[in-house]
Amino acid sequence: MGIRSQFAIAVGKTAQWGLKTFFKGGSSLPGKLALSIDPHILDTLAKDYQVVVVTGTNGKTLTTALTVNILRQQFDEVLTNPTGANMVQGIVSTFLQAKAGKGQKKFAVLEIDEASLSRVTEYIKPELFLFTNIFRDQMDRYGEIYTTYKMIVDGAAKSPDATIISNGDSPIFNSVETVNPRRYYGFDHEEDHEQMAHYNTDGVLCPKCHHILHYKMITYANLGKYYCPNCEFKRPELDYRLTEMKRMDNKSADFVIDGHEYGIEVGGMYNVYNALAATAVAEYYGVVPEKIRQGLGYDEKVFGRQEVIEIDGKSCTLVLVKNPVGINQVIDMMGHAPYPFSLVALLNANYADGIDVSWIWDGEFERFADMEIPAMIAGGDRHTDMALRLKVAGIAEDKLTQAKELTDVIEKIKQLPTDHVYILATYTAVLQLRKELASQGFIKGGMNRG
Repeated sequence: MGIRSQFAIAVGKTAQWGLKTFFKGGSSLPGKLALSIDPHILDTLAKDYQVVVVTGTNGKTLTTALTVNILRQQFDEVLTNPTGANMVQGIVSTFLQAKAGKGQKKFAVLEIDEASLSRVTEYIKPELFLFTNIFRDQMDRYGEIYTTYKMIVDGAAKSPDATIISNGDSPIFNSVETVNPRRYYGFDHEEDHEQMAHYNTDGVLCPKCHHILHYKMITYANLGKYYCPNCEFKRPELDYRLTEMKRMDNKSADFVIDGHEYGIEVGGMYNVYNALAATAVAEYYGVVPEKIRQGLGYDEKVFGRQEVIEIDGKSCTLVLVKNPVGINQVIDMMGHAPYPFSLVALLNANYADGIDVSWIWDGEFERFADMEIPAMIAGGDRHTDMALRLKVAGIAEDKLTQAKELTDVIEKIKQLPTDHVYILATYTAVLQLRKELASQGFIKGGMNRG
């Protein structure tokens, strides 16, 4: 290690210590300072790590958390970026926190935003990429799905020897050849049955001949055992297979992957995909089934992923939503609840949320009208848009109230008629709500994603 690198690390670690000691938290600043001294410091910091990158539209945070927890059952050191700092300076800050250890097998499992991946792989060379899915998401930031996919394929190509493990049920991940070797995970839990995706589903045209894809099994959206009746395009052979869904409700699920029974403590089919993805990574690295089971079975909820927060006796489940496929899967999950609940829907349109809120019109909010939900609150900066969407969905006006300010939202939550409440919120709304709940003493901390 050169003198410049040593000095950069010393400055970064000193800044990190100061922030934690005097400001009770970290940031990307230590990484920014280290990079200003040595632009290639990440090469030095990461050279002894086996780096796994998790990217995709939905599921990155929980998949990363599950993967980290599984690997920690079998390996001594597993580093991650739990605060979601996925730009270069944030990743440098993550590595600066690592404890020195020799003779250990070291992993770094990093959640990377789709648009950031190509920039990050200029500085770091992963040995494994995990692609979760690509759905229409924040059109003003990413564009259509094939544009987004090109971003992550180009990012992975900068480490051409790294393997890509991707969702084999998603047609887009089989749409182009890659310089990277590929493996696939997916569902094989039902008998073949001829069907087609819902008409309002993205990504159902064959990328080879542009005919509409057919399916022998669909899990949700455009995911499943697809094939084109007009050409040879079809789902690839799966390397990691979920073969049985034993049980699923709004809070947990049990299933069989590659002959072994596992379970997770969050509800919804979309979260079973996250568990399958994490299991695929674990199998890739030879983690034994018992360790995988222990890693998947932890019940610590991560930022906005079915966190349960008590607000004056109300059990409130906080769920991050940001695109049509995501909201539809959350609605599916809520439909499994065995008890009555009220609903809070918080809609913001800041840059991190996506400033285009038209996606709410593609979500299946009409299904709420069939759930006999006694009370709903529309909140956030765009509460009027959310209230209108719910009214058009068939929600009676006497069941619906509005509140822009989060202090008012929290007061209204206390008055809801049910003991259980689902709070669906976009990204910055989750941050703002958690900060306000922390200031009122309902939770500790407010901004931490981990």
